[in-house]
Amino acid sequence: MTLDYDVVIIGGSFAGRSAALMATQLKAKVALVEPKIDYGFIHHQVLSEIGRLSQRLSYAARLGIGVSKPPDIFYPTGVYNGTINSSTEKTEKFSQEDPFTTISLGKSQTPVEWSEALLYARGVSSNLEEQNSPAVLAAQGVDVIIGKGQFQASPDLVFVVNNRLLRGRTYLLANGSVPVIPDIEGLQKTGFLTLSEIWQSLASSASPKNWVIIGGIPQSIEVAQTLACLGCGVTLITHHPSIIRHADPEVTQILQAQLEAEGVHILTNTTVTQVRLIEDKKWLQAGNKAIETDEILVAIAQQPNIESLNLAAMGVKWRHQRLVVNEKLQTTNHQIYACGDVIGGYEFPHVANYEARIALKNALFLPLSKVNYHSVPWGVFSHPRLAQVGWTETQAKRQYGKNEIIVLRQYFKTLAAAQIQEEITGICKLIVRRQGEILGAVILGVAANELINIIAFAIAQKIKINQIANLAAIFPSFSEILEQTARQWHQQRLQNNTKLQDFLESFFHFRRDWKI
Repeated sequence: MTLDYDVVIIGGSFAGRSAALMATQLKAKVALVEPKIDYGFIHHQVLSEIGRLSQRLSYAARLGIGVSKPPDIFYPTGVYNGTINSSTEKTEKFSQEDPFTTISLGKSQTPVEWSEALLYARGVSSNLEEQNSPAVLAAQGVDVIIGKGQFQASPDLVFVVNNRLLRGRTYLLANGSVPVIPDIEGLQKTGFLTLSEIWQSLASSASPKNWVIIGGIPQSIEVAQTLACLGCGVTLITHHPSIIRHADPEVTQILQAQLEAEGVHILTNTTVTQVRLIEDKKWLQAGNKAIETDEILVAIAQQPNIESLNLAAMGVKWRHQRLVVNEKLQTTNHQIYACGDVIGGYEFPHVANYEARIALKNALFLPLSKVNYHSVPWGVFSHPRLAQVGWTETQAKRQYGKNEIIVLRQYFKTLAAAQIQEEITGICKLIVRRQGEILGAVILGVAANELINIIAFAIAQKIKINQIANLAAIFPSFSEILEQTARQWHQQRLQNNTKLQDFLESFFHFRRDWKI
């Protein structure tokens, strides 16, 4: 069979377009199918920043900058002990223990003109999309094919789109994911929103003021905090013990406390069992609580967008809502590679791009490169930011034993930059072996998403902790937190080494008595 392409990329994601550009830059012949990208994550980042700026105006007032301060806003909510019924007496069943019964935002809010905010967000998304638009890709040599298709074996593996047979030596699935909708009684009938739909609802004249987020992924936390910053009442419900799975528990608790201080009511280890519409209000049964709300956001997980691709007939397997791939990112049909949301994990664009680079290299050349997530950081765009790389404290101690691991901590409140900008909430936690190898890190604080890249680079290049301690960070800056945290490695080693302490004490005693 004559091959038309070195690789056919089934796109529909940012990683798909990036992989197509990468392939053509390597002089490969590449086709990109279904190149439409959902830039909803950019909308969220922009609107999150707008919400944060609105809230930060109160800080400007404390600096003497002329900003009028409106009164605190109180939102009565419908969180009740008990079960849903059509005749719930609201005045008598408010939970006395529930801090969400009445919310004081605590910080002044500045009204946001949502039509203007959404226009700005769309402009940013449009600018980014233009950089990898079909026209730009085509100019670079990518054969862009708009449409949906499926695999066929007749007799060789091909991808059929718009009645056209695309014959590739290999194929790369980078077509993103769709939301998982839980099977909750009454949810479909009552109605709900997903992450891609939420922001448009805020632009209406009757935008929801109270929200319930059925969450379980980092984006649900980000949206919850943004809505709270904009003056909405928010309840975040997850059936997991923690608001962020796989994250360091110590740091996650600090972030949860910050969210609760800003008015986000959090219910962990809680399952929503029923949703009903009563007197034009949406009600949820969450554990032993009946919750009234204006709108419901579902953001529990994503699943591969692969239903129409005919993968089962090609011998491609999947389980637990993700494609099965090996460490070379090959599916169970070794002609077909996959990256990004379709293979599971958290839905982070930079992780998908990393996987696309590995998969593309293997698809175009010999399949020798292996994916290694140990030095790939990930983060949550909360405020303060949370970012993590490598192993957690628990994982490291399980692997090497408690006596081999040194945990270094430093709090952002010790930084001059944090004090100046009133951003003192945060911690830097480094997980290190006694001989100095950096195993992992988690940072909660301003610029954590930037700082974690330094530690990720150190882990990848096997740079030891003493070299981080020797950094000469600009003063004042948030990067000082890495230097200060790393210096504790020497202090802890000294505290745990009595022989070295005795030697140093004797040495300086001798020098003081030495007569020159």
